[in-house]
Amino acid sequence: MVSIRQLGALNRTYRHLTRYRQILRILFKYGFHDLVDYLHIDHYLETGLQMINRKPHEQIFRYSRPERLRMGLEELGPTFIKLGQLLSTRPDFVPPDYLDELRKLQDNVPPFSYQEVQQIFREDQGKDPTEIFSDFSVTPLAAASIGQVHLARIASDSLKSTRRSPKNQAASQQDVVVKVQRPGLEKIIAVDLEILAQIARLMEDHFEEIQGHQPTVIVEEFTISLSREIDFTIELANIHHFSQLLSRSSNIYVPEVFPELSTERILVMERVNGIKASHVAELKKQGYDLPLIAERGANLVMEQIFVHGFFHADPHPGNLFILPENKICFIDFGQMGRLLLKDRENFTDFILSITSGKESEAVNGILKMTIHRGEVDRDRLSLDISELVGRYMHLPIGELKVEKVHLELLKLLSKHRLFLKPNLYLMFKALATVEGVGMMLAPELELLALAKPFMKKIKLDRIHPRRLVDDLSATSYQYLSLIRDLPGETRSILTQLRQGRMKLEFKHRGLRPLERALYRVSNRIAFAIVLAAQIIGSSLIVLSGIKPRWHGIPVIGLAGFLIAGIMGFWLLISILRRGKL
Repeated sequence: MVSIRQLGALNRTYRHLTRYRQILRILFKYGFHDLVDYLHIDHYLETGLQMINRKPHEQIFRYSRPERLRMGLEELGPTFIKLGQLLSTRPDFVPPDYLDELRKLQDNVPPFSYQEVQQIFREDQGKDPTEIFSDFSVTPLAAASIGQVHLARIASDSLKSTRRSPKNQAASQQDVVVKVQRPGLEKIIAVDLEILAQIARLMEDHFEEIQGHQPTVIVEEFTISLSREIDFTIELANIHHFSQLLSRSSNIYVPEVFPELSTERILVMERVNGIKASHVAELKKQGYDLPLIAERGANLVMEQIFVHGFFHADPHPGNLFILPENKICFIDFGQMGRLLLKDRENFTDFILSITSGKESEAVNGILKMTIHRGEVDRDRLSLDISELVGRYMHLPIGELKVEKVHLELLKLLSKHRLFLKPNLYLMFKALATVEGVGMMLAPELELLALAKPFMKKIKLDRIHPRRLVDDLSATSYQYLSLIRDLPGETRSILTQLRQGRMKLEFKHRGLRPLERALYRVSNRIAFAIVLAAQIIGSSLIVLSGIKPRWHGIPVIGLAGFLIAGIMGFWLLISILRRGKL
């Protein structure tokens, strides 16, 4: 990855500098000049970039700081919108008033032209859309930050290599939706992610209170997630996998996809005609059974999480269509979560321990679900867990609300500098989202009560004879592998010691401020030396009396003094802007 320091040195590119300038301009525009100063971003940039207008319009301060942050992220584009949406799920990291605004972030962006759609098709498929589809809508159905969707129709006999359902095989024409990625998106996101990575490092350096939240790790996870989301072949594979795992359920419908027509930037899938889960009035009007839909939707998400460990991470109402016979259709498989079996077991242990009042088990469950640096004060953690358990142990599990438990858990973890594993954040987000959708359809829905049978099965499976045999076999194999590899590994270590190739790495923390101070001082000294040389040189030229002259004084000498004067003021202003002489 390219860092800001690299940008300021050898690997500087016009594209990165231009984007950095845009980011700074927008931060200043929305009144976040203090953030730029705290992070010392301008120390790393070219002097020319420091000439950006730092004064925001006074009218912008009519809006609250969280509102200005949301507006700034929307103007910065898809990477920052997605980052804001991710942060809206982190109440441990973001204050409540900011969370409310970040949740409003929408992918409201204008569509791109049909000519650009044609260009992408020619580059990826070698053909124009009209050569592939019997009908292709020039006007997009919807546009978002990642891409836009067009309606199309294709002759069924041209889809011979695609496995299709009996219903669709019978049709001579297939209605499809074509998702086309926004042009140039990958390059923009790559630059933004590099810049975000460096900003995260600066935050860790300058904001001691958020060091424990590891913003660099958040950006790394975000980079992986976004990189997967913009590769449509991964989304296509997700749909295939999702469809196979849930093929036995009659309550769900997964749209068919067409791999032969899809690429990394184009995704073609069956058009589904249903009613969005958010259109409650329309569902009631059409006679749908809303409590049944809410229960089925919750059970489907439970099955994905607790049985398969592969789940739709963004089941908001816009991504759920309701079909006849109260079937549920998931769409948009760009953001999927995965959970290892041990993570599902640890989460189950934690939920059951807090409802049964088992504090020590709850502490163990929390430590297994989190990442921590340094020693954990178990006594203090036990006391806090005891308080949490005391709050919930008398409640039936059905009265627990996922979002509330999640929020209180994150506050507790933040206090002890513990951090949930990344995929558990996605799991909580999926559960909280489906809980919200379920309560919108049926307010009496008790999500965790529906989860209880799945949790019970996980606990029973743990003591199943086949599972015990499998675990014993796996452990024995690992020990045997360790014993087998031990002589070779020992020999390798001794060889490196004997040859003097053994290395120990140390990482110094807290040296960045000193490094920047030395960098700044050396720059000023060099600038002052050049300035002194300029004055001396100009003086010698004036004394020499060489032509051309103006009022008897050599013009070259005067120009030299003028340049020296500008340089002197420049240096003085730069020092005063730092607040120190």
